[in-house]
Amino acid sequence: MNETPSQDCIPLGNRFRGFCPVVVDVETGGFNASTDALLEVAAVLVGMNHERQFFCQRTIAAHVRPFEGANLDPASLEVNKIDPFHPLRIALPEEEALQKIFVPVHRHVQQNECTKAILVGHNAFFDLGFIKAAVERTGIKNNPFHPFSNLDTVTLGALAYGQTVLSRIAVAADLDWESSSAHSAVYDAEKTAAIFCEVMNRWEMQA
Repeated sequence: MNETPSQDCIPLGNRFRGFCPVVVDVETGGFNASTDALLEVAAVLVGMNHERQFFCQRTIAAHVRPFEGANLDPASLEVNKIDPFHPLRIALPEEEALQKIFVPVHRHVQQNECTKAILVGHNAFFDLGFIKAAVERTGIKNNPFHPFSNLDTVTLGALAYGQTVLSRIAVAADLDWESSSAHSAVYDAEKTAAIFCEVMNRWEMQA
């Protein structure tokens, strides 16, 4: 769990019509949210200071134990380099992993005087789909995220930099990018959050 030094923040409630942006990345055992395993989830809480500049405030993450009967596509595991059953991999059941994320997200939503979290992601429909499928499997009632609305850095990257691939957007935004670290939920979530903040800050400066 990573945190930046505390900054004086102003609530985000009026900035996004009551929505609180939370950047999420998942790593999975395939592309089908209903049948394939959720293996990692990371969330970055975003704040806004008194100069109306966005910044990455805190990262929460969990390794997730594949649900019973989950599909694990070897091609996906080759990309994300995850061994779901490695003896040193400290993984939580889906419900515990989601609650580890949801509890601080709920608190963040309340602190920012918002009504709901809105998921920010790169190809956000993918991450939101896996979160929703895991929520349905586990019967969790306190999902803080809006069920279908999201903010996508694919669109923001195309608008601000003419790029749609996460790594290329990061380079265009003068952010460090290490290919060897990509496809980790924490790394990708933090880079996505940095891009989101960078684009939003550029807009705020021009508004």
